[in-house]
Amino acid sequence: MTGPSSLPDKQAILTRLSSGDFDAFLYDCDGTLADNMGAHKASYRAVAAMYGFELDDAIIDELAGWPIIQVAEEIKKRYHADFDPVVFTQQKNTMYEVSFIQETQPIEFVVEHLKAHAGKVRIAVVSGGSRASVSRTLRMLGISNLVEVLICAGETARGKPFPDPFLAAAAKLDVAPARCLVFEDGLPGVRAAEAAGMRWIRIDHV
Repeated sequence: MTGPSSLPDKQAILTRLSSGDFDAFLYDCDGTLADNMGAHKASYRAVAAMYGFELDDAIIDELAGWPIIQVAEEIKKRYHADFDPVVFTQQKNTMYEVSFIQETQPIEFVVEHLKAHAGKVRIAVVSGGSRASVSRTLRMLGISNLVEVLICAGETARGKPFPDPFLAAAAKLDVAPARCLVFEDGLPGVRAAEAAGMRWIRIDHV
């Protein structure tokens, strides 16, 4: 659907779409709760420039939700670049934490949705970012105390678009996957939710 411009309208639509017999809401972080994808893209571009190539950051949208190291591996493959993906990931995380994370703003209608449902359903955040970065972001958004379970990059055998992170969150919450609703902005996250047997809402379509 085409997203309405009014914040109350978006809140109402999200509330309506998420109504149902759910025991847990599982939110992605970057691009779903946090309006920070521009900052993440800038940090990827800055590290790519250190290695002498100009990164088309459309790849970040394409791979939204992937663990950062897997994004680095895909960048290396597509650009035939000469870098260690582990080192690239460390540099990207440092660049983001030092130079860009302060630009983070809430995606207000999603943050308010989480706040309104905390205590009514179980709450988890499932992200392809590092635990340090995601934890800091949730603190900046003022919701870290409302998140019961946090699953981040490297904490499951496979990341999105595989179901492992969402299944791990459901297991830690002790909620059946079929009774979880996922909130995602990226297609890999949607695919992961589907593979986990969970229903989902695509935030960038609200």
